[in-house]
Amino acid sequence: MQSTTTTGRWEKIANFVSRIPVKYLYLLFLTMAVAISFHSWFSSLDMEKWTRYNNFLIFKHSFAHLIHNQDLYTLYPDEYYDLYKYSPSFALWMGAFYWLPDLPALICWNLMNVIVFIVAIRKLPVKENKQTFMLLFLAIEMMIALTSSQINVFIAGFFVLAWHAMENKKIWLASLLLVVTIYIKIFGIVALSLFLLYPEKWKAALYTAFWALVIGIMPLAVISADQLMFLYKSWGSLLGNDYSASFGVSVMGWWHTWFGMSINKELFVLIGAAIYAAPFLWLAYKKDSRFNLSMLASALIWVVIFNHKGESPTYIVALSGVAIWYFTQPANRTNTILVWLTLIFTSFSSTDLITPYWIARTYVEPYAVKAVFCTIVWAKIVIEPFIASKAMSEQLETPLQKAA
Repeated sequence: MQSTTTTGRWEKIANFVSRIPVKYLYLLFLTMAVAISFHSWFSSLDMEKWTRYNNFLIFKHSFAHLIHNQDLYTLYPDEYYDLYKYSPSFALWMGAFYWLPDLPALICWNLMNVIVFIVAIRKLPVKENKQTFMLLFLAIEMMIALTSSQINVFIAGFFVLAWHAMENKKIWLASLLLVVTIYIKIFGIVALSLFLLYPEKWKAALYTAFWALVIGIMPLAVISADQLMFLYKSWGSLLGNDYSASFGVSVMGWWHTWFGMSINKELFVLIGAAIYAAPFLWLAYKKDSRFNLSMLASALIWVVIFNHKGESPTYIVALSGVAIWYFTQPANRTNTILVWLTLIFTSFSSTDLITPYWIARTYVEPYAVKAVFCTIVWAKIVIEPFIASKAMSEQLETPLQKAA
């Protein structure tokens, strides 16, 4: 009796949520971007040295360092803490924000991230009522990402927009979008694998090479060729040294902290890449397009859970993959249980609104809890094309073949 009552209550809540116009969720996300910007700025006024929007300051000041022929990849403790780890081209693009005071620049930055993400979500083959659920599913991770003033929301949006461009045979646009992500965060290179699912792969390769060259030399508009070469060498050195620094909130971090496994990072990532690539090669061989969206979801999740520098704000990318996988196909009991567990242990576990601060800092982050169910969902995504192919083969067998 009690179970029936609970089920009825959940159905009423679900029906109520499904009737909320999705445009209100868009407005919520835009409002969130502005409100978090104000909060980050005002709460930093009484801080003695650094700010709560430190990541944005790293990006913003990189433009000044670029045009003044300084090394982008060294510490500037008078301006911010931590290091700039992105390309010289990204530093050039930050000139759009450098000339603004911090508050309006931060508002524009967070709004840009959210607008790109909303445009991307609108391109997915998801009905409006499902879009509402999808955005609510992602709301906590969106808040965490915006609070960190990083660019992960933008990256997730560009992955989705690149997929949409591929679906519409705009190979030049898809390659441009993905190359942009690579020049921001190097893991964007993983999403190039999506081209395996579409025809005209040679065109994709040529366009990718073209955009990589064009975007790579863009800083020549403000610096010399020698300085640009120096910056690329410095960037490569930083990334090489940074690779061995930690396991992050990743599969490696999860296995290392939970089971005490001593992990060779190169081998671990290589094995992960091989598993990731298997369904792409299988689907390309079978010319089966049913799983194109699932492979987009796989890319979004993989770049986070196999990132040795993965951290909590990065999980808006992985959760976007989980959301795409779940909300773009008919629901079933197993998937629904998995998506709820992912929401609880990935999003709910890392917000002070639900989980006490000391628990999050003592257990959730050090033990890479956020990676656990994202990894399980990713494993299911990888396996599904093979299971579906086998099931279809069995259905096509004649009764005589089955008897034999």
